[in-house]
Order: sequence, then structure tokens, then C-alpha cells
Amino acid sequence: MGTKTVDVTKTAEEPEAVEATEPDDEVTDEVTEAEAAAPETTDEGPSFIGQGAAAVVSAALGLVSLTGGWIGTVAAARETLVGQLETSSSASVAQQVKEVYGDAWQTTALWAGLFALIALIAGVVVLARPAFGVPGKPQPVWIKSVAWGGVALGVIGLLMAVLKYTDVLLGLPSTS
Repeated sequence: MGTKTVDVTKTAEEPEAVEATEPDDEVTDEVTEAEAAAPETTDEGPSFIGQGAAAVVSAALGLVSLTGGWIGTVAAARETLVGQLETSSSASVAQQVKEVYGDAWQTTALWAGLFALIALIAGVVVLARPAFGVPGKPQPVWIKSVAWGGVALGVIGLLMAVLKYTDVLLGLPSTS
């Protein structure tokens, strides 16, 4: 089945016995089937792409909450315009300052607080994710570091937004 042997009588002029072999089709097929049935083994674990992206987003939103964002600026400008339109020229100076500038300041603080809150939540989710995931590789250190940065920026931004909204930080000037 597997190999064929050709018996050649030895003579002085003839070479020694020659052995001819043919491939065994059954063995080749079994190896091919076994290779095909074997699952591919990879040493790759979780890629952490989503967690890394969420950590970076958390840090970026925390930074936006501290520096201000486009949407907060637009909302404040809109609130200033509404204040100008709704305030009559006969209103007191204190009323005009509150309507034109105070409401815009509080709108900016609200948007900064919203960005800070989202940054804080995203950072906490990234840090808590390994506790609820599939056991395997530990979360890379850089992801933890960036997520902690996002949490810290979120807490600071939230605190600053509350202080701005309540006029503890840079309140409206006194008009009396």
C-alpha cells in the first residue's frame, strides 16, 4: 500500500536494489483533514482599542470642560442675544447685566459641567471595565493612566462649572 520494493538480482554490472516509493494518498488526506479541523490558535487577546479610545475621549472632554467648547460659546452668544432682545431700555442696570451677561455665563457653566460629567463617566467606565470583562490580559497601563487623567479633569471641570454657575467663581459685578 505505502511503498513498493523492486527486487533486482545483483550482478557485477547492475546496481544494487532500487527502492521506489509512491506517496500514500490516505496519509496525506488525513493530515490535510486534521490541519483543516484544528482550530487556529493565536496568542492575541483583547485588543483594548475601545477602552483606549474611551480613555482618550474622557481626557479630551475633561480638557474641553476646563477650556470651553464651541457649543458652549455658541449657547452663551445665543443667550446674550436673547437677553438683549428681552430687556427693555428702561430696565435697571442690574436687570440688564443679569439678562445680558449673567444668563450667558450660567449657560457656559452648564455646558462645561455637561462635558465634565461625560468625561467623568467615561473615565470611570474605562477603569471599571476590567472587573466586568472576560479574564485575560490585564488592561494596559497607559489606558489606566489616561482614564485617571480624564477622571481628574472631569472632577475639576465639574467643580469649576458648579462654582461658575453659583457665581462663587467670577460672579457678576455689583451694580449698586
